[in-house]
Amino acid sequence: MQQIIKCGNITADTEQTIHTIRHDKLFVLTDEYTNRYCLPMIEGIPAIREAQQIVIPANDTNKTIENVIQVWRNLTQKGATRHSLLINLGGGMVTDLGGFAAATFKRGITYINIPTTLLGAVDAAVGGKTGVNFEGLKNEIGAFYPAEYVLIWSEFFRTLPQKEILSGFAEMIKHALIHSQLDLEKLLTFSANDIDYAWLNDMVHRSVSIKEAIVEKDPFEKNIRKALNLGHTVGHAFESFAIEAGKPVPHGYAVAWGLIAELYLSHRLCDFPKEKVQKTVRFLQANYGALPIGCDDYEALFKIMQHDKKNEAGVINFTLLSDIGNVKIDQNADKELIFEALDFYRDSVGL
Repeated sequence: MQQIIKCGNITADTEQTIHTIRHDKLFVLTDEYTNRYCLPMIEGIPAIREAQQIVIPANDTNKTIENVIQVWRNLTQKGATRHSLLINLGGGMVTDLGGFAAATFKRGITYINIPTTLLGAVDAAVGGKTGVNFEGLKNEIGAFYPAEYVLIWSEFFRTLPQKEILSGFAEMIKHALIHSQLDLEKLLTFSANDIDYAWLNDMVHRSVSIKEAIVEKDPFEKNIRKALNLGHTVGHAFESFAIEAGKPVPHGYAVAWGLIAELYLSHRLCDFPKEKVQKTVRFLQANYGALPIGCDDYEALFKIMQHDKKNEAGVINFTLLSDIGNVKIDQNADKELIFEALDFYRDSVGL
């Protein structure tokens, strides 16, 4: 089972974790940014200094099969074996892509995730989902293959711009919605303009523990793990739509907008309380702005939703709520109601 370590000293904890895992060669995967700004924070470790380095382009638009091939090629050319160890040092793109490369190279090698973004810490690096985008669709190719260890060090978050903090925070809001009113109330007090990093650190580990408990019960998303898809059917459609338009948006922002639409569906289909929709939507609207879409874009968004991995027998599946902490998986909405939810999103964000 994946082990999550709350780091007090990133150098000591990384070194100890490396020594815990038997391996013949060590490889470190970074993107252009984490190679420059985050790798130096752990380069004092002799094993890291001696490791083979693999660097890929940054940003989610580069989460592609071509860059997985680049990682495979580096591993092959630099002598990796089935007993080698890969460290993914980066945000969600690096941990998703690196995890998929590890899952498939020589039918699977061991890897460690060290997320450097809030989104990576609370979402991508934890839970074992790996993958890349393909043909304009989010995470279309991938595998369930968890990291042996995930090392979370909150000091990385202090280097992030506000937009990156908010991107990760949207996933924390989702975790709170599927878990408890108390967790949600705490998060809705957050101010992105005056960040209390000690408080944020505590909330991050609380959020990770919520996800971890769900994944432990259902590692391959056959049942309750589908709870983690709240906001993602519409959110992934928004994200893919933006990528296709050449104007990519942060994953967490797309999830925030997806939550707005899916809370509306929760109200219509599962009687989720209207006042709780309004309170959560006010926070999301105030912090995440809007993806500019018009009614003419609904058909394209609907078509993207038809490719969602959660679908069965051609029916679009949603994870919805009847109340905070009361999850309803495998919910269906017809096209007309989905378009209503997109109307509600546009009205809520002022489009």
